[in-house]
Amino acid sequence: MSMNVGSSGGSSEPEVMMDINTTPLIDVMLVLIIMLIITIPIQTHAIKLNMPVGDPPPPPTPPEIVQIDVDFDGTVLWNGTIIPTRDELEVRLSAAAAQPVQPEVHLRPNKLVQYKSVAMVMASAQRLGVTKMGIVGNEQFVK
Repeated sequence: MSMNVGSSGGSSEPEVMMDINTTPLIDVMLVLIIMLIITIPIQTHAIKLNMPVGDPPPPPTPPEIVQIDVDFDGTVLWNGTIIPTRDELEVRLSAAAAQPVQPEVHLRPNKLVQYKSVAMVMASAQRLGVTKMGIVGNEQFVK
């Protein structure tokens, strides 16, 4: 217990106030809260999953790739074979476009080739319905 001594308005004798000291009560409450927190078990958030049983499906087969090279003088090569005319190139492109699963056409122009030779190959492929076409080897154009 503690005692407060304060002055009363006009009397010469001080008024005595008696209050309960709450500091030990607060300390006891804090210790009890800490003990309660320590003794509570840790909750784990687990999710139960029903995983599939059996063999996984086979991986998809890699697509067929057709490599078209355009040499520095405008010569077109189909997977390393020289294509002498534009008509033969269009026959091969239309055959590739007619397949149920179209092959990927990778166009690799030479750094020194004129743009009209590369544009001719790309225009023929677009006109004949080739949808999977990309230009590869662009790192040769970066200085």
